[in-house]
Amino acid sequence: MSSSYKTIKLKNKQHIAWIILDRADKLNAINSVMLQELSNALDMIEKDENTRCVIFVSNGEKAFSAGADLTELCSLTPETAAQFSIKGQQVFTKIEACSKPVIAAIKGYALGGGLELALACDFRIASDNAELGCPEIKLGLVPAWGATQRLPAVVGVSNAKQLIMTGDTIQANEALKIGLVDKVVPSNELEADVEGLAQKLVKHSPVALKYAKLAVNSVAQSLFDCGLKKETEDFALLFSEKETKERIEAFVSQRNKK
Repeated sequence: MSSSYKTIKLKNKQHIAWIILDRADKLNAINSVMLQELSNALDMIEKDENTRCVIFVSNGEKAFSAGADLTELCSLTPETAAQFSIKGQQVFTKIEACSKPVIAAIKGYALGGGLELALACDFRIASDNAELGCPEIKLGLVPAWGATQRLPAVVGVSNAKQLIMTGDTIQANEALKIGLVDKVVPSNELEADVEGLAQKLVKHSPVALKYAKLAVNSVAQSLFDCGLKKETEDFALLFSEKETKERIEAFVSQRNKK
């Protein structure tokens, strides 16, 4: 597999493709370049018959991904915000629709867009230092890459509202209790544990796995598509609010002072 990327790395081992988020100095924040590179990598993996499982993991110990790159958000207008939302939704829908099982190995922060990426995966295994949440509301925003639709399906409407409407983060063990992650393991065992699950999956018929995934994903697909459209409309509309820009700029300024 080609590895000529700026924001991610790829490696393939024993029928497993590892997609490594590689912006550790930015807490693996997701920018437009990363979205495009993820899209390209997923297209290549989909066509590769040798690949039978996909694992998302991060470079660095602090974060799986702290979410969308806020330096890009500062310059968005309602029109470009809609495009940014749609692009992220399209890429994460590729993850969800991938014909191969996809696992998220979550260590450190999985916030905002980082959590949305993990939600698009079939399985989520977290290290005991993981911290998960949807802090967009604190910036005067709503999630834009699928969390308003996938999170209720995973943890229930009440828990989803709690996370999205308060912006609070939760620790790995709490995430396990509400079903946001499937398993919690010590940080130094995370990748080995995830690889163990992947090896179990690749032993099964790839065709059977594909159709099993398609069948489960089809349960609420029509409502999901309508929900994504509404999510984009709401996210874009908030960029016409003066308060939204002020909150984002204040957060970025405060972070840069640290």
